[in-house]
Amino acid sequence: MAEGADTAEEVPKFEGLFKALRLYRNNQIQACEEECTKLLNKNPLDQAAWALKLCCLTDPVYVDELENDELGIAETFLEQNVIAPNARPGTSFQRPTTSGKGMNPIMRPTSTAGRPLSGVTRPLTSLRPGTMEQAVRTSRTARTARAVSSGSARQLRLGTASMAASADGPFVNLARLNVDKYAADPHVNRQLFEYVFYHEADIKTAHQIAAIATKAANYEDWYWKNQLGKCYLRLGLLQEAEKQFLSSLKNHRLVETHAYLAKVYNRLDQPLVANKYYEQGLMLYHDDVTLLTGLARNKELLGEMQESNECYKKILSVQANNIEAIACIATNCFYDDKPEIALRYYRRIMQMGVNNAELMMNIGLCCFACQQFDFALSSLQRAHSTATEETAGEIWYNTGHIMLVGYLYKIRAAPTMRFLKYCGITAEKKETNISLYYYSFFHLLSYLHAIKVCE
Repeated sequence: MAEGADTAEEVPKFEGLFKALRLYRNNQIQACEEECTKLLNKNPLDQAAWALKLCCLTDPVYVDELENDELGIAETFLEQNVIAPNARPGTSFQRPTTSGKGMNPIMRPTSTAGRPLSGVTRPLTSLRPGTMEQAVRTSRTARTARAVSSGSARQLRLGTASMAASADGPFVNLARLNVDKYAADPHVNRQLFEYVFYHEADIKTAHQIAAIATKAANYEDWYWKNQLGKCYLRLGLLQEAEKQFLSSLKNHRLVETHAYLAKVYNRLDQPLVANKYYEQGLMLYHDDVTLLTGLARNKELLGEMQESNECYKKILSVQANNIEAIACIATNCFYDDKPEIALRYYRRIMQMGVNNAELMMNIGLCCFACQQFDFALSSLQRAHSTATEETAGEIWYNTGHIMLVGYLYKIRAAPTMRFLKYCGITAEKKETNISLYYYSFFHLLSYLHAIKVCE
């Protein structure tokens, strides 16, 4: 009996490919890659270990293509795919709606195109449209400036950096690879495509693999049509990408395909058509977060703030920890003269573990608008203590704005204070809100002066 009990307590040991698969499933990517390397040293023709190592190399550099919307100078000012350069208001991102149903632009800061600033930083919302001359004059060394380059060149640099990270060179020599053989093999072609697309950033070879795999699947596999569309998106061939995604929808209607189609139409500056595909996807997949987020962003960029807010509230009803939705609703509440409600949302973000200078600055501004000057003081101090070089300028600007408001407040309150002093009403002066304001921000000025001395 004792011998049987010892046998039952023994922990099973995994070896070989099964061990590598368990490591990959437990997200131990580095250990899995090392195990695959050992297997390939024993048997270089082990196709399963080869495919699994491709997955391990791809996983750390994977980028969600739906969020990869960074546009360079070339894509911004030399765009030849936009249909109407002078579109009607509400039909283009460059001419958002300015009717009475939107938020007052005087009360909310806007970009140079006229659309309101969003609650979170996204690639397209950080874009500041203007003239080509303004973009070229922007310093390359400025921390907050956009790089004077194109998106395609950036992807090429990422690919060369990933190859340089390996001492022995790239894992797969694409120049000597028999693309026709491996692209037609359904057991390894998906892993090979993702490795070439994300790790090597060789879009031409990735397109070749996807085209051969599509033909091998008799043009009926939605996955390969979507991959072809992604390649065309990277290459800037938007009409070809549109054809592939529409063909993929005929095979299978997926959330991913609707989102990619909407992204194509956004790049073509046709937000109304993009919204149509978002809504069609929501009819099939009710309350899907990806589609709701895309629809809310488009509504926000078009100036339809009320509809955008409703979409973000739907997102929170499905996914209560969505930081983007919480931040955008908080921003809308703040500029809609509801700082108390905005403060609740920002504190919710802080409770979720986010702690950066931008969040503390927003909390400080909300507390200042609510006349909670003591909390505003501590929030501003934390914002300055955690500020980086990229955000220091905006934080100092907001701090100066608060100080300027306090100075004007003091000037307006001076006659009242003299009148109260003349009447002998000075006993409770230290407990008034105005005195609390002066007391708090006197300490803030001392704190900021100490920061400058330490620098």
